[in-house]
Amino acid sequence: MADEIKYPVGKFYFEVSWEGTDNAYIICSEVSGLNSTIENIEYRDGKSEAFYPTKRPGLQKFDDVVLTKAIFENDQDFKAWHDIVATDRKDYRKTVVISLGNEVGMIVMTWELQNAWVSKWEMPDMNSTANEVAIDKITVVCENIETTIFGG
Repeated sequence: MADEIKYPVGKFYFEVSWEGTDNAYIICSEVSGLNSTIENIEYRDGKSEAFYPTKRPGLQKFDDVVLTKAIFENDQDFKAWHDIVATDRKDYRKTVVISLGNEVGMIVMTWELQNAWVSKWEMPDMNSTANEVAIDKITVVCENIETTIFGG
């Protein structure tokens, strides 16, 4: 039996969902900012004979995640969440799940943004001479990103 050829997963088949939406998932055209940084702590005491400080891992931080999508008629998902954060200030933290699929649609990896909320909502600019779809974006901040990789 010949070895199975493995190909890298494309980044174009993905879904975004969060609790409290009317839809099972949100149709986004782009997700950016899925980044984690572990800060560096440097320490050297006055009695140390070393000419360099020791380095240790510090706090882990996550970048803001930007979700971009086209606007559809009666589309309320981004606005509804933004309005909850802006006015109610109750139950505004959600769990956002970004799922990456392979060429046959099977989920191979997920990123779960925990305690996430909308910090910015960018509405589309208008141009009567443009031949483009209306796009809006939300910036989501979170406290943690839990990554799950599904093996086969």
